[in-house]
Amino acid sequence: MQVHASRRARLAAAMRQRGGGVAVLFTAPEVARNRDTSYPYRWDSHFYWLTGFPEPEAAVVVVADDTHEESILFCRAKNEEREIWDGWRHGPDMARERFGFDRAFEIGELDAQMAQLLADRPSIWHAMGSTRELDARLRGWLDAVRTQARAGVTAPGQAVDLLHVLDEMRLVKDAHELEIMRRAARISARAHRRAMRSTQPGRHEYEIEAELLHEFRSGGSQFPAYSSIVAGGANACVLHYIANDTPLADGDLLLIDAGCELDGYASDITRSFPVNGRFSGPQRTLYEIVLASQQAAIEATVAGARFTDPHDAAVRVLAQGMIDCGLIAGPLDSAIESGAYRRFYMHRTGHWLGMDVHDVGDYREPGEPAGEHGKPWRVLRPGMVTTIEPGIYVRAADDVPAEFHDIGIRIEDDAVVTAGGPCEIITADAPKAITEIEALMREGARASR
Repeated sequence: MQVHASRRARLAAAMRQRGGGVAVLFTAPEVARNRDTSYPYRWDSHFYWLTGFPEPEAAVVVVADDTHEESILFCRAKNEEREIWDGWRHGPDMARERFGFDRAFEIGELDAQMAQLLADRPSIWHAMGSTRELDARLRGWLDAVRTQARAGVTAPGQAVDLLHVLDEMRLVKDAHELEIMRRAARISARAHRRAMRSTQPGRHEYEIEAELLHEFRSGGSQFPAYSSIVAGGANACVLHYIANDTPLADGDLLLIDAGCELDGYASDITRSFPVNGRFSGPQRTLYEIVLASQQAAIEATVAGARFTDPHDAAVRVLAQGMIDCGLIAGPLDSAIESGAYRRFYMHRTGHWLGMDVHDVGDYREPGEPAGEHGKPWRVLRPGMVTTIEPGIYVRAADDVPAEFHDIGIRIEDDAVVTAGGPCEIITADAPKAITEIEALMREGARASR
C-alpha cells in the first residue's frame, strides 16, 4: 500500500509543478476471447503501478493543487451473486482501506463525480488519444462543467498527456520493483535450464515450450511475459517466430526467447544451444562471436553512458566477426558505416524492461536540445533496466558460406544499471558459456535414459 501511495504522491507533486489539476486513468478492460470466454485478465500497467488494484472496471483519480491533494478509486460494487461465479470483489469501502485511497466510489458514479472534481480546476491529465471511448467520455465531463458557467464555474482549459509523465516515473525502478524483477529473472533462468535439459532430436518445439511454461507457473509466475519463441534450425532466423510447431532436428540449433511475468514485472531471456547437445564447428564460430559481442555490450552498460553505447560496442565485435568468417567484406569501419552487417544483425541490442517487456520511457534524452540528428540518446542512470541481446541470423543464400546456412543465434540477458560499477545481470543463472550448456545437456540426456 505504501509503495503505490508514494507513487500517487509523486504524481501529485509533478502535477502541482505544472499548476495542478485532476488526473484520471482507467485500467484495462476485459477482452472476449470467443463465445462465453475471456482472455485471462491483465490490468493496465500504468494503472497498476499507481494503485496495485487488480480488478477490472476501475479508474483512479488524483487531485492536486496548492491547497488540496487526494487520490480516489472507482471500482465495482460488492455483488454476492457475481462473486459466486467470478470470484472476490473488494468493493469501494474495503478497496479504500486496503489500497490506501482517500475516498472510493462505485464505478457507476464516476461521471457524476468527475463533473464535480473538474469544476474550477486548471487542467485535466489523462491518457490522450488512447481510445475514442475515453475521449468521448472526457467531452461529456467537460460539457457538464461548462453548463455551470453562468454560476461562475470554469472548466479546465488545458489537457496534459498523463502517460508521458508516468512513463518517465516508471523508467527508473525502485527497490521494490527491482526485487520482483530479480525473482522473475530467477524463475525464467530455471525455465531455460529445464528447456536445455529436456531438448533432444525428435521432440517438437511446442514440447520445449511446455517445459518453459511448467517452470514459469510452478515458480509462482502468473503469466509468460510475452509469447515464447522456441525456434529450431531456420526458424531461428525469423525474429518473432511463435508457431513453435516444428520437430527438432539433430544438428540444428534451438533458439529460445522466453521469460515469465511475476507480480506485473517481466523478464526476458534468450539462449541458443544445439539440439543434440554439441556445438558443431560453424555453430561454435558464430556463437562465440555473439557471446563476445554481448560481453562488450555488458561492459558498456554503465551509469553515465548513452543508451546506444552498448549497441555500438556489440556492433563492432559482431561486424569484425562477420568479416573474419567471410559473411561480409571489410574493413571494419566501412562495414559499420555502410550497414553491411545489418544483413545478419538487423535489430537493436536492447530495450527498456519493466512492467512491460518493451517498457516505457523515451530513448532520447528529454532534457537536452535537439541537434542535427535529433535529441541525444538517453544517459543511463542507476535503476534503469535494459536487455542486452545481440545476435546473428544467417538465412541460406548463394553468396553465404554454406556451413553457416540457417543458423540463428541470439543471447539475451536483463541488466540493471548500478551506481559506480558494472551493471547487474539478473538473469545470469541461465547458462550461456558453451562448456556450461553442453554439460547441462549431457546431464539432461543421462537423466532421460
